[in-house]
Amino acid sequence: MEKAKENKMGTAPMLKLLISMSLPSMFSMLVQSLYNIVDSMFVAQVSEDALTAVSLAFPVQTVLMAVAVGTGVGVNSLISRRLGEKNQDAADTAATHGIVLALFSWVLFALFGIFFTRTFFSAFSDNPVIVEMGCQYGYIVTIFSFGMLVQIAIEKILQATGNMIYPMIFILVGAVTNIVLDPILIFGYLGMPAMGVAGAAIATVAGQILAMLLSVYVIFRKDHAVRISFKGFKFSFKTAKQIYAVGLPSIIMQSITSVLTAALNAILAGFSSTAVSVLGVYYKLQSFVFMPVFGLTHGVLPIVGYNYGAKNKKRMTEAFKYGCIIGGCIMLVGNLIFLIFPELLLKIFSASDYMLEIGIPALQIISTCFIPAAVGIMFSTVFQAVGQGGKSLFLSALRQLVVILPVAYGLSKLGLGYVWYAFPIAEVVSLVAGIFLYASLYRKHIKNLQPLETSVAG
Repeated sequence: MEKAKENKMGTAPMLKLLISMSLPSMFSMLVQSLYNIVDSMFVAQVSEDALTAVSLAFPVQTVLMAVAVGTGVGVNSLISRRLGEKNQDAADTAATHGIVLALFSWVLFALFGIFFTRTFFSAFSDNPVIVEMGCQYGYIVTIFSFGMLVQIAIEKILQATGNMIYPMIFILVGAVTNIVLDPILIFGYLGMPAMGVAGAAIATVAGQILAMLLSVYVIFRKDHAVRISFKGFKFSFKTAKQIYAVGLPSIIMQSITSVLTAALNAILAGFSSTAVSVLGVYYKLQSFVFMPVFGLTHGVLPIVGYNYGAKNKKRMTEAFKYGCIIGGCIMLVGNLIFLIFPELLLKIFSASDYMLEIGIPALQIISTCFIPAAVGIMFSTVFQAVGQGGKSLFLSALRQLVVILPVAYGLSKLGLGYVWYAFPIAEVVSLVAGIFLYASLYRKHIKNLQPLETSVAG
């Protein structure tokens, strides 16, 4: 088994290390974004009502993902810091708790799906067709969410040790399964019944469950830098508290997106259901740009956390610097694509003339927020890595509640076309706040760090 003291995160040349740890995750997240787009592309061919129903389900899926990833980020941060401190037992304990917390989260989401799905969709639409299709989709993705929750927990555990290949494989297996099953189950190919949006949901959870089964096999049958064992396991509230010190702010931070989406849907619904569909399409498309950057953070977070535990300031700041540069380049490319090819992007989703009319300027305006968002994401990653998730939460709340919603509501009084400017305005305000928070963190917690032991600098 690989020992913490030999971990490459403390010794390998930084740029090479960051690329090697990030590329697998960036690639897998890119594929995941592709299947999110493919999902909506096929659903849009059923009807615009079907696309609206799936768009309304987005906040529920966002909360699901927020809990899965947020808990995983807390586990990742704790494991990487404990490995950096050479505390193997504490790292193993954190990993085991990550699996237990994922299963507990599934129970809560399954109960929500059973009892509150119809109430949720009825609150956002009085169209019985949209509500019924939304319920079909919502029941399936919540009740069978254990696949995603457990798979992501294991993915984050392995990433905390510097292993990025297996997590990439897990995501690829889930994504490819979903992409293959989507047309078969939605339209009824190969002798299967045509199930519409329910087929899209089944394809999604089938991919998640298959990825989970593979991840369980890998974590228990292969050697890793941490060991999960339930023999004599006793739940530790202290460990859970340490996980959620970072994880809970991350969960809230990502869940804010669902609050934002739901609130924006309510504002846009005052104009038309097509405006709601445009927002849903935007979130699908922007994931193709943002997901690789989030994949990049999967490399940055454990490196920063490990070297913070090892008190190596130089390697921490190098990881942050390269993360900002690479993330900024990805966002620049995305910005240019949205500015130059908005019509082509919307036509992927069988856009009507009216959707093109309001969607083209929407994509062009919103995409101007991409580059400042890249730096903001890196600020949040550093705060999570050092165990100060509250700062990440503050930045996210500033961007997605405190600024964007009041601005969007105010601009809606001027007309639909003005609502989209709320995105870049909120992102710039958040970036300025992030600069001040990072400067404070550096002065108080990073500037005077001294390495625990001499290591090979990157």
